[in-house]
Formats: sequence, C-alpha cells, structure tokens
Amino acid sequence: MGTRLLRRFAPRNDSNTSDVIASGAKQSRWGWLALSLALLAMPAMAAVNWTRLTGPWPDPANLADIPGVAVSWPSSSPFALDDIGGGPEDNPPTAAHGRLYLPPGTHAPRSVPAVVLLHGSAGVLASRELTYAAQLARMGVAALVVDSFAARTDRGTGFIDRLLNITETMMLADAYSGLAMLAARPEIDAQHVVLTGFSYGAMATMYGIYAQAAHRLAPPPPNPPPQAGEGWVGGALRFAGHVAFYGPCIARFEDSRTTGAPLLMLLGGADEITDQQRCAEIAADLRAGGSGVETIVYPGAVHQWDGGFGRRLIGRNLGGCSLRIERDGTIRDLRTGMAMTGPFSRKIILGLCTLFASPYPIGRDDAVRAQAAADWGRFLAAVFSAPPPRGS
Repeated sequence: MGTRLLRRFAPRNDSNTSDVIASGAKQSRWGWLALSLALLAMPAMAAVNWTRLTGPWPDPANLADIPGVAVSWPSSSPFALDDIGGGPEDNPPTAAHGRLYLPPGTHAPRSVPAVVLLHGSAGVLASRELTYAAQLARMGVAALVVDSFAARTDRGTGFIDRLLNITETMMLADAYSGLAMLAARPEIDAQHVVLTGFSYGAMATMYGIYAQAAHRLAPPPPNPPPQAGEGWVGGALRFAGHVAFYGPCIARFEDSRTTGAPLLMLLGGADEITDQQRCAEIAADLRAGGSGVETIVYPGAVHQWDGGFGRRLIGRNLGGCSLRIERDGTIRDLRTGMAMTGPFSRKIILGLCTLFASPYPIGRDDAVRAQAAADWGRFLAAVFSAPPPRGS
C-alpha cells in the first residue's frame, strides 16, 4: 500500500486531532463511510464486495456451526524488543496457542483475508474474541484468536503474575509468528491480514505498527512461495492494518517510523484507563512516522464495552503510567528513569505508578459494541479492498 493511499486514512492535518475526539462517534462514522466508499471503488486484488462488513454483524446465537479449531505454531517469548534475536535465555522458543476460524466452504488460493485477535488482561473471552472471530468467519474473513496466556502457563496463571511475566512483546511475537502460520495456508491472502487487539492486546497491536518492532519480528514470505498469478508482490510480511480497542496509551516510541499500515483507535469517552490526550500524542507520532490514524471516541462508553460483565469497578488504573521505548528497544519508565528489564523491575515500575490509583469502570454496552463493530467493519472493508502493500 503506497504512502499516498495510506495518508487518506489520516485527518487532513494533525492539528485537528482534538476536534476528531471532541466530535464523538457520529462525525467519525460519516468520515469512515466516505473513506470506505472511496477505497472500495479502487481496483482490488479480488472481485469481492466487502461492504458486507459495514452492516449489522451476524447474530452470535447463530454461529454454532463455526466453532473454530485449536491450533499451535512456533513462537518465542522475548521480554522486551531488545531481547528479540537473543539466545534461548532472552528469547526462549515457545509453542503459541490459539483458535482458528475459517469461513465455511471451499476457497480459491490466496482469496481469504484474515484478522489476528489479541486478548486483554483477562484473557480470551467467549463474549469478545471468540464471538468476533465466528462473526468474521461467517462474513468470509478468517480469524485467528491468539491465547498468549495459555502458551505461557509456566510464567503465571493468576492475573498479577501474568501481567508481570507475559509482556506485550511476547504477545506481539505470537501475532507475527501467527501471521507466518496463516501465510502458509493456501487459502489465506497473507497481504490482507489485520491485527486487532483489546486493551492489553491493543497495546501490543499499537507496538506492532512501529518499524522498530516489525523489522525484528516480521516473518519472510511463505515457503514455498505463492504461484504466479496469486498477486504476491514480495517483501517481508507485514500486517495490512491495525485496530486498537480501548488500548491504554502508556508507551511512546522514540523512533516513530512505522510500517505504513493504517491504525484505527476505538476509545470510550468515559474510559478512565485510556488517556485521550496521550492517545492523541501517539496518533500524531504515528502520522509523522508514516501511518494514517483515525480515532473514534464513543461518548459515555467505559472500558471493555464488548465484554461479558455489566458496569462495575475492577483492578487498578494504569492511566498514570508512562513509558518510553528507546531506539535500542529498552523500555524506560519516565517517572523514575528505571529500565524495565525483567519481571522484578516491571513489578516496581507498575507498582509505583499505580500506588495511589483507584479501580476503573468496565461495562458491556450493546449499542456501543454494535457501532464499534460497524466502524471496525468499515476499516476492514477498506483495507481488504485496497491493493496489497509493496516492498517490505
């Protein structure tokens, strides 16, 4: 996807970021509709009308015939970006776990786009990742639900232990290795795969758009390579788009260069764990780095609007935490200057920045869920209908 096309995902200038946020979901919806219609009019790799993704999504009660299948693939467990490529102590091999949902029926080679889903800190939820995956499959999109916690039970099974020992970088390693696994399947169009994350997984999803992360983790093209006429243009595999559902904007990268893929950020107007100003700053970084970014805020929505729980208070608010990813991959706490090098320093840093933090609200909102799915669907339709990215 060329730079000219990608920038069509961005607002006309960076100065209107606060206006996009203040306008709420209604104005952004019309912007996405116009964008989607424009992109859908462009030549695509396959004559598929992906506008089906922009309408009401399938009823979850009618998805029993798409149960998905358990899958596993080779991955690794780097604690931070600077551990990638290290020896088995710093970057130990790991068997990733997930569930793959394929559209019913038979499919031509390289004809099925896909979505890779990364769970939140509560793990994979039947009401969220597994439901979205089956809905996507019903609409003709393959979905890989990654379970980074299930792959690393030796590192922790309780809520706190998992957050201290299973990092965003490990989730991202699973995502990129999952992309390689998908690319090896004959029906998957590996150049039209979108990475989508929820909360904790959304943080990993946003990490994955930075060139600094992609260059270290992106897999090579499938082996054997696609046959002539399948539309492959070469280069290392990248995600064609990124979607972050209510992702806490905690970490900023010193090196803002991106893969060039677009990002859709979906935020709740009453979500206390996502700092909208900091998210706007990260969006500006990403635009400067080469990606188009669209932010949609749903007024009154709190965290995890598509989960299985009613309104309640949980956990400790991480909104006061602020990290920097340095050019060599080091994670540094901006409050203390400490480098986050392992579980012990991670525990100290997160403990200090949440020392006086209060619980934050979560709560399912079916109206917001439906609108967010429609906005997500418009983004997917635009990405799937666009020409594949060229080069690496």
